[in-house]
Amino acid sequence: MNNIKVSVIGAAGYTGSELLRLLINHPNVEIVSAVSQSQKGKKIYSVFQDLLGETELQFTDTSSKEADLIYMCLPHGEAKIYIEANPSLIEKKIIDLSRDFRWKDENTINHAEFIYGLPELNKEQISTASYIANPGCFATAIQLGLLPLAKHNLLKHNIQTTATTGSTGAGIKHTDTTHFSWRHDNLSIYEPFTHAHNQEIKESLQQLQKDMHADFVFIPQRGSFTRGIFATTLVETDQSLEKLVHIYTDFYAESKFTFLVQDNIDLKMVINTNKCLIQLKKHNNHLLITSIIDNLIKGAAGQAVHNMNLMFGLDEQTGLKLKSSIY
Repeated sequence: MNNIKVSVIGAAGYTGSELLRLLINHPNVEIVSAVSQSQKGKKIYSVFQDLLGETELQFTDTSSKEADLIYMCLPHGEAKIYIEANPSLIEKKIIDLSRDFRWKDENTINHAEFIYGLPELNKEQISTASYIANPGCFATAIQLGLLPLAKHNLLKHNIQTTATTGSTGAGIKHTDTTHFSWRHDNLSIYEPFTHAHNQEIKESLQQLQKDMHADFVFIPQRGSFTRGIFATTLVETDQSLEKLVHIYTDFYAESKFTFLVQDNIDLKMVINTNKCLIQLKKHNNHLLITSIIDNLIKGAAGQAVHNMNLMFGLDEQTGLKLKSSIY
């Protein structure tokens, strides 16, 4: 097949730049425009010095009309505004990495319906879709830990999750809680109980377990590291650990990136990869689910590339066979 011509809108942020790094080395992709109002006219490698020698592409202020696929990496709330201002974008395939189209009652614009882009849940729909709403990073890690239980109608009691994210989860713009002197050697809670990812998590679980009305309690934390999400979820179940392992192994049997692991897991095992690792531990009727991802790759740019591969009929792992930074 001919190379997929891709435009990245919002290419100078953490997610956009991570996407550029993956797409530059994707064997079936040609980047035809990298859009950034703040960096227009500059060489990409002059802004992201690690890409010196990888590309001569410059940032522009408009998307190329040649693009087959538009990646939208704009801040939350701006993707809808951008499409409304540029309605011709609907003629292209779109993968949006904000939360603008993730919820079922907000996933349509100009008659274009966005499919929720979690491949482990909606692989078939993604493969035939033209518009994808890429999941949130917290949502990805937490959902992947819970979906096998939802499929077997085992989410009967309250769900309690604590998840810690690195500073890149807050975006590239400087804020009081992202600068080094505040974040280093520090830990804090933010948006407890009401985090924006709650709704998409509940909707995905109810997609598999229609009667899922368990209370979902989510406590997000800011960690003293740059990238990754470490999520621990506690649920009640009388199923044996042996049975639960079988349920998870069966659910992810054909997954290219999500794996059940018996030994203890830690963030470095997934950093710079598109993997999600899951570990189960049982104590009486308490099931502890630990799930880990790289928030910028599996939680954002890597998952977006995975979705592109599915949309264009490529092998799922194309451009995503990445090595973790274990040391």
